[in-house]
Amino acid sequence: MKKNVLVFPCGSEIGLEIHNALKYVKNVKLFGASSVADHGKFVYRNYIEGLPNISEDNFIEELNNIVSEYKIDYIFPAHDSAVLKLAQHSENIHAEVMTSAKETCEICRSKKKTYEYFAEEDFIAHMYTNPDEVTEFPVFLKPDVGQGSKGIALAKDRTELEFILSKSEGLLTLEYLPGKEYTIDCFTDRKGELRFLGMRERIRVKSGISVNSVNSKYNEPVKKIAEKINEKLKFQGVWFFQVKEDINGEFKLLEIAPRIAGTMSLYRNVGINFPQLSILDRMGFDLDIIENDFTIEIDRALINRFKLDIEYERVYVDFDDTVTLEEKVNPLTMMFLYQCLSNDKELILITKHEKVILETLKSLKIDPNMFSEIVQIKKDDEKYKYLKNDVPSIFIDDSFVERKKIKDNANIPVFDLDSIESLIDWRY
Repeated sequence: MKKNVLVFPCGSEIGLEIHNALKYVKNVKLFGASSVADHGKFVYRNYIEGLPNISEDNFIEELNNIVSEYKIDYIFPAHDSAVLKLAQHSENIHAEVMTSAKETCEICRSKKKTYEYFAEEDFIAHMYTNPDEVTEFPVFLKPDVGQGSKGIALAKDRTELEFILSKSEGLLTLEYLPGKEYTIDCFTDRKGELRFLGMRERIRVKSGISVNSVNSKYNEPVKKIAEKINEKLKFQGVWFFQVKEDINGEFKLLEIAPRIAGTMSLYRNVGINFPQLSILDRMGFDLDIIENDFTIEIDRALINRFKLDIEYERVYVDFDDTVTLEEKVNPLTMMFLYQCLSNDKELILITKHEKVILETLKSLKIDPNMFSEIVQIKKDDEKYKYLKNDVPSIFIDDSFVERKKIKDNANIPVFDLDSIESLIDWRY
């Protein structure tokens, strides 16, 4: 049975990872919602804009209206504040919220509560109640409630500590941890059993997001921390925690979050699809988990997505150095051409190829039937003569001269190889 899954807010890094994890799952139909216009509209085919902010009184009512209208079965909160809000109101939400128990979410949202809850454990860094307690510098300061690296600071002496505390309220003063930092991705099933934990080093971090990370085999100290957290807090589904090495190389807890992490894409690509596992667990399935045994490194950067205000029914495309790339197939061009076929757009190949084009297509394993017409002309002929003006069209060619002639004579949009990316529709 197909399940309708809503992600909110869908444009966050968390929401984008949930989309990547579920967009090809055949029994899931994805919906994305946000309170403000965000990147989700370029990613989610079923995009819902204008949901009230979670702090507004009518948020739950409007959320339930969306649940009713689109017959939503499950909701993935994709921001720490949304996790807490939806967990606290889960009994009044007419779909199942994909996070852990309310008490767990409340403890995890506050770092102070987290550290106090696990105060008796040896994996908690020392937390100072006031500057007079500090005997060793530097010390690390961070907000009690927050995400990413917002509001963090390092105080190298007493004067700097007092200055930072005077400028920002609610900062926690903590033992400085100079070592390596790790995230441990976890999955707990509906019976409370910790079914998976995967360790990854946070090698490069930008704005609090791990943008370069490598998986590694978890060690016994990390396993014991995971088991203790799972024992004392009530989880269901995916969650993670972060640790950092102290001056002696011992692991100290930084935070816990009962949600998807954006860089869980690392473990997704070795076989652990956390959102899908969460759905299957909620449906009552007993799970088998397959993890491929290889090292994988992820490196993340900004990506481009585009929306053009043109409509077209036909695509004229060149062959040499357009469909091909160094005598092989250009995968980006072919991706776009297959997208066109899926959307019932006509493809016409127009080329000055010097060999027999059908034989070249066959050698490259390109089906000529994907084109409604193949126009092969001589070198001194002009492509614009063969364009029809009966339907809106676009033209793709690596040659500036050819594009200029088409633009001047046919006056249709023309694209070089570097701009094909703007024609790709990434929404699912």
